[in-house]
Amino acid sequence: MKQFGKILKFELKGYLKNKVFTGVTIFLVVAIAVAMFIPNIISAFKSGTTPSKDLPVMLVYAEDETLSETVKEYFTQAFTGYNVKVADGTPDDIKSQITSGSVECAFVLNSPSSYTYYVNNLNMRDSNQAVADTVLQEVYRVNAMIQNGLSPEQAKDIMSVVIESDTMTLGVDQIKNYFYTYIMILALYMVIMLYGQLVATNVASEKSSRAMEVLITSAKPTSMMFGKVFASCIVGFTQLVLVFGSALLFYNINKAQLQNPIIASIFDMPVSLFIYLLVFFVLGFLIYAFLYGAIGSTASKLEDISTMVLPVTFLFIIAFMVVMFSMVGGSVNSALMKICSYIPFTSPMAMFTRICMSTVAWYEIFISIIILIGSTVGIGILSAKIYRVGVLLYGTPPKFTKIMKEILKKQYE
Repeated sequence: MKQFGKILKFELKGYLKNKVFTGVTIFLVVAIAVAMFIPNIISAFKSGTTPSKDLPVMLVYAEDETLSETVKEYFTQAFTGYNVKVADGTPDDIKSQITSGSVECAFVLNSPSSYTYYVNNLNMRDSNQAVADTVLQEVYRVNAMIQNGLSPEQAKDIMSVVIESDTMTLGVDQIKNYFYTYIMILALYMVIMLYGQLVATNVASEKSSRAMEVLITSAKPTSMMFGKVFASCIVGFTQLVLVFGSALLFYNINKAQLQNPIIASIFDMPVSLFIYLLVFFVLGFLIYAFLYGAIGSTASKLEDISTMVLPVTFLFIIAFMVVMFSMVGGSVNSALMKICSYIPFTSPMAMFTRICMSTVAWYEIFISIIILIGSTVGIGILSAKIYRVGVLLYGTPPKFTKIMKEILKKQYE
């Protein structure tokens, strides 16, 4: 235990003195601060600017003046970005006004259900006709009701009836929980990928410099492997806490300006889910870091690492993609996700996602965590044994069967 403590302390110092780690952490915190303070910055600039210019003019023309006034009234409510007016002249006069730039666009009504839309340059995102179609359909129905004996007020009441409804969620609201679940899964993926490969690189670097041969004689392989892996886990989790903690702080400072339901839902994560995140983050990180460390110990050259870790990397990417596709499709409780919830290499993301976005029985969570703990301990011990053998093997990267023979040989010595 004393050896483990010394190695853990030494590795932590190495990470904290790393300029890349410090620089990336500071950059992320500053970037989040800028993003959170943008609404305040924009409002500060707006307060000192002059009032915006007048709204662009939209004309409505029909030979029937009553129809023109009725449509103008409806269009004023529908087209809030325009100053809607009834045209005084003829269609030719309207065309001249549009080409001169004094009028933005115009609707010339041939009948209550037919019109011609005039515009100088038709924008790719111009949706005026789609809005006008909807509005004119309503006008046509109201006029039809009036012609059949209803008063204008009765017709408008029928067309503008408001349907009241309430939603009572007895389980979990997937829409509300989607965004923070997505961010947490993405953060877990990024941290494991970054620090897992960093563990493999550090081990291979020490081996290639022959420093490992000295270290292995002064400390137990288990202490060395566990010390390196736990140090990377602590550093990775610390970086997450700093980044998300600063995001929460800056959000609370600018909460009045950030009136967005999506942003609010991200920072509305229940405490119980933070506890589950901690459990699955630590166990998921450890199981992959042990694998990366074991692979790093078998590499003869630092250049071999990127190729040798591919199987583990692909396994993790597949787990990530399964979870992402299930989230997007809203099928977090599918048979595939349930199976992945009990497989140690996929359960950190799969089970956490199911807990966030569905109702999962307590015994399912318990079984998943127990399997994950057992697998992490087992893989950790096996990785330490591979580490002990692998660091002393040079030349061509050894095959798995050769490593296992060496482990069994050491076991019976």
